[in-house]
Amino acid sequence: MESLVRGGTRWRRFAVVMVPSVAATAAIGVALAQGALAASFSVSGQQFKVTAETLDGHGFEQYGALDVPSGKGPVPVAVSAFTDATITGLCQSVVIPTPIGDVTLKLKAGNGGKGHEVKAKNLYIDLDQLDADATFYGINIGVAAGSMDKGPGIDNKKTTDPGSFAQEADRAHLTNVRQTAWGTSAGTFKLSGLSLRLHMGSGKGVECY
Repeated sequence: MESLVRGGTRWRRFAVVMVPSVAATAAIGVALAQGALAASFSVSGQQFKVTAETLDGHGFEQYGALDVPSGKGPVPVAVSAFTDATITGLCQSVVIPTPIGDVTLKLKAGNGGKGHEVKAKNLYIDLDQLDADATFYGINIGVAAGSMDKGPGIDNKKTTDPGSFAQEADRAHLTNVRQTAWGTSAGTFKLSGLSLRLHMGSGKGVECY
């Protein structure tokens, strides 16, 4: 994935609707160094699905960017970022084609009640679809991406115009979250009650939704 910030792309024509949105995703099989942002990585050519019962976060920011999935051309994404996030009822699923048919890898965490939530710091999610009920506190809509100061700031591994449309909030609370995403990075991702299973097949009843 290309890793620089560009001011020359015509992002005002990009016209991604910045719907107040974010959901948490878990990185499978990747150890994240505590307190440090994940290193730049190539986005796979597969999207994954994520659901969460609740997400409560501080330092929210959102802006438009481009991802370049493996084997595909650039795709527009809404990057949603949090300085700190607490998630309950997290589910992530991805369908993997194999010679014996589709296999769904499903991960669950944060289902143990108070004190057993998923915790994340410096969380960045590259998403292209989000459904949720959301409440924002201290929100600014229409700020320049390079002027955001409520959250972790622009991920400099993304192709983003610092002058493009963005929004930010002191705090956001989301419930009944459903999303599709291309990638996620975080400084710290603590998964309480982690459960990972492989299931033959795909679709409703096998994936998270």
